[in-house]
This record gives sequence, C-alpha cells and structure tokens, in this order.
Amino acid sequence: MKALRWLGIFLLISAALPGIALAQTWSHLNHTAPFNAGSAVLLTDGRVLVHSEQDSSQNWYTLTPDNKGSYINGTWTQAGSMPSGYAPLYFGSVVLPDGRAVVEGGEYNNLSPVWTNLGAIYDPKTNAWTKVNPPSGWANIGDAQSVILADGTYMQADCCSILSAFFNPSNLTWSAAGISGKVDSFDEEGWTLLPNGNVLTVDCNQSDLNHSELYITQNNNWVSGGEVPVILADAGSHEIGPAVLRPDGTVFYSGASGHTAVYNSSTGAWTAGPDFGSGNDVADGPAALEINGKVIIMTSPGVFNTNSSFYEWDGTSLTKIPGPPNAPSDSSYYGHFVELPTGQLLFTDFSSDVEIFTPAGHANSAWAPVITGGSAVKLVNISRGQTYTLQGKQFNGLSQGAAYGDDYQSATNYPIVAIRNKATGHIFFAKSHDHSSMGVATGNTTVSTKFDVPSNTETGASQLFVIANGIRSNPASVTVQ
Repeated sequence: MKALRWLGIFLLISAALPGIALAQTWSHLNHTAPFNAGSAVLLTDGRVLVHSEQDSSQNWYTLTPDNKGSYINGTWTQAGSMPSGYAPLYFGSVVLPDGRAVVEGGEYNNLSPVWTNLGAIYDPKTNAWTKVNPPSGWANIGDAQSVILADGTYMQADCCSILSAFFNPSNLTWSAAGISGKVDSFDEEGWTLLPNGNVLTVDCNQSDLNHSELYITQNNNWVSGGEVPVILADAGSHEIGPAVLRPDGTVFYSGASGHTAVYNSSTGAWTAGPDFGSGNDVADGPAALEINGKVIIMTSPGVFNTNSSFYEWDGTSLTKIPGPPNAPSDSSYYGHFVELPTGQLLFTDFSSDVEIFTPAGHANSAWAPVITGGSAVKLVNISRGQTYTLQGKQFNGLSQGAAYGDDYQSATNYPIVAIRNKATGHIFFAKSHDHSSMGVATGNTTVSTKFDVPSNTETGASQLFVIANGIRSNPASVTVQ
C-alpha cells in the first residue's frame, strides 16, 4: 500500500520520427499545469487527459498541442468532473477502441483507503463522465491492473482476489472472465500484452515469487509462464515494477527487489537482467518504450523512498541517465509516462511541473505503421466533419508503449491519425475509433481504423499520417474539402 502523500514543436514532420537523430532532453511545458498532475492517458484525438491528484480530486484536465503539434507549447483546459462521490487515487485506466476512456477503482476514494469498486467512463465528444457500476458481487477493485486484449475486449482485475471481468462498452456492464489456473491473487501484479495476444504477469502474493503466469486468451484461462531466475516482487510490500515489451519481442521486467529480468515472448524463456544498483528498485513506478527501442525506467531506493534515478535498457545493458528537475524529491511511484504522437514522452509526478522527455536516436523504419488503403486514400479528397477508414499494417505499434506496476495503465497501442496542411504546416488530429485490432506487433496482418476529420481542419492539399507509439507512417496525400 502506498503512503498517502499530498504533493503540493510537433516533431512529426521534422526531426522527431524515423530518419533523423534527436538529442535526449527534458523540457518544461511552456504553460505550467494549473494543478498537481498525476495519471494520464492519450486520447485518440491527440489530446492528453490528465488527473488532478491533489486531494484525491474529481477534476481532470486536457493538454492540447498547438497548431504545429507541439505539446511543449500545448494549452490546458479543465475537463468534466467525475460523478459525485468518486474521487479516486491509485486507480486503473484504459482507452477503449471507441475512443472513450475508463477509470476503475482506486486505492483511495475521497482520501479514504477503501479499495473502492467505483468506476466511470469519459466521452471526449460530450466532455462528460458517466458512472460505471462494478462487476456483480465485487466489493473491491482498488489499485488493480487492466488491459485491452488484442480483440478490443477490456479486461479488469479485482485487486484483492483472483476475479477478473470483461467490460461491455455498449451498455456499461460486465461479465466474468476466466479464473481457472490462476495461482495467487492479482494484488500488485501488472499485465503485459504479448504479440501472440496472451497476457504475462509475475506473481506477487505466493511463497514462490519466482513464478510467472500467462493468460491464454483463446482458452480464457491462466497457465504457468515459467520460473523467473530472480525475485522481482518485494516480499514485504508485494510491490513490483513495470514490464515493457520491446520491438525485438522481449519484455523487460523491473523489480521492487532491485533485480530485473527479461522474458522472450517467442521462446517463453526467462533470463536474469542486470540489477539497478545503488539501492535502486521500482516498487510501483513507470517505464516506457522510446522510439529508438530503448526502455526508460524510473527507480528510487527502497520501497516508497524518495531520490529517484532514471535508467535506460537497450537490450544488453542498463545506463543511468539524467532525470527531470524533481527527481531528487520523487519516489518512483510518483511518476507516470505517456507516449505522445511526437515520439516524445509526457511525464507527471504529482506536481504542476509536467515534463516532456525527448529521447535520443530515431526509430527503425520497419517499426512504422504502413498505410495501404481505405476510403480516405482511395477518395483522395476528404471532407471536414466526415468519417473515413484507413487500412494498413502495424497501426497498433509493437508494444503497449508505457507501463507501471499495477494501478496505472497508459497503453497507446492504437492508431493516432494526423493531417498536416502543406501550405501552413498546421497539424490537425482526427479522432480515431473502431480499430479492427488492439494487438501489438501484428506484422503483415491487415488492420483498419476509422477517423473523423475535424471540422476546423484547414482545407487544401495535405498529408495524412498514422502514428503508433510515437512512430509515424509515410504520408498519404489528400485534399481536405
């Protein structure tokens, strides 16, 4: 259980994405957040929805990039408030394939440690939250994990048992998910979506803390995922760190023990990774895949202590890198990463200093989405306010992108559609929805998405891009009418 603490250039067309190297930097937003920023998710219209963590708030804000697509120059707008009686802290969060965002549970509600079973769904079209009732018989959801499966199904865990449930977005109801084979409760565990559609977790609540498990989507049950060569969970707190799938198919798992491990999703084999050293670990905390294929991880010494340090994993070694200004006063669990369409990472730490991390290097062109067809490409002319389809490959990227321990999910394995006017250079994000797949590393499989052309899109000759986890496709030429 976390301590309850109260803490007071769109690069798409230029140098951000495949082909041109970047300098590794942390940057302040030019407009300071008017609140203490915590949990955040990327909406499919390019905005970032961010929770005001101060006093376990019901308040949310959106960060909208400027007309060049820059989040550093972005502006804040207060969004709709959550339903009465629901003001959570340390909760689960997902973005549905239809573009709505769901928040479930909370270790705290209205400052009380109750492991609440409340939930709510946010509709960007109406800027409003709607109450979501818990699965039948569930007393808790709390700081539980969740995942959007490859077929678009949202699966939510109960923090304190082996129960899980599937969400029906059409009527906001739940149905029971399979629990057969699950060895221990879901408490503090994280879920990682694999290229084959299965879900990986490492046990945190049994005597054998070297054990991992796999949720087999096709059979709706749990099986052994093999023995991990090092213990990753902290035996006292049961906390564990984030797990991030890399483009090579390996999952880098960070431990609250200070150890790390690597899971090969192709072979099912585990190997020990390097220790963080200097007493650092990740007892809840963020990690994210950079566009260069490295994983950035936020650590701190011991369980919930401050003085955080940041590392990068390149598949072979861990390298300590500079952190943001608040790093010395942060614990790892303060941090949250979100992948941005620019190839940058948005970072929050329960303060008003929201930072943008720009990684060094560039993406491998083979990792980029590829547009192959669809009504927008075939018609060439697209009209403001209308809905079109796009077909192609790798629209969901090669990973969920960012991860945490258990109670924060900010996956971005869905396509973002951007339109750039050739005359002005202005960027317009088109809300994407109804993706045919939410799988990762889908390879040569043809996938599709729909998108709505914003009514304020500038007319004339334009370029259209699909972006997944900050990596853009080559452009399709369109004319906006």
